[in-house]
Amino acid sequence: MIGMSTRHILLGLLAGGPSHGYDLKRRHDERFPQARPLAYGQVYTTLQRLVRDGLAEVDGTDSDGGPERTLYRSTDEGARELARWTGEVAPPAPFVTNEIFAKVVVSILASADPAGYLRAQREAHMARMRELTAVKTAPGADLATVLSADYALSHLDADLRWMTTTAARLTTLTAEVHPA
Repeated sequence: MIGMSTRHILLGLLAGGPSHGYDLKRRHDERFPQARPLAYGQVYTTLQRLVRDGLAEVDGTDSDGGPERTLYRSTDEGARELARWTGEVAPPAPFVTNEIFAKVVVSILASADPAGYLRAQREAHMARMRELTAVKTAPGADLATVLSADYALSHLDADLRWMTTTAARLTTLTAEVHPA
């Protein structure tokens, strides 16, 4: 998820009350099923930075009958930072497909097979779309999972349409990029 800030996600999860890193990781992975699962190390490193920056603080420890765990909570400054971040409009990204486009152009420049690359990329996109469709139509899929999958599917679909159009224009693009 481009632009998704782990520190802001953790601040958002802490807005519900004090938590320890293990719970934050579990709740992140449940609420953002299409994102890469957070590593525990990333959670604790991010929490330490939030504390360092005054956005969170240690709120004691609990053991729940197991090992002692540090509880973290958001500070007033953390709540203000979260409000600022959630109020920021994400810039429309006109160059989302730039990696695919760059590979097509480089394939042309290297006299490789841009059409073959586009076919392989389309197949990968379609496989991912099938996975996401299975996730969102799984029995018991919650609305957050369905909406997250829908969002990803819309973007993948736009990429597919772009690849189809680009494949149809490869002859012209090749003449422009790599004149004979």
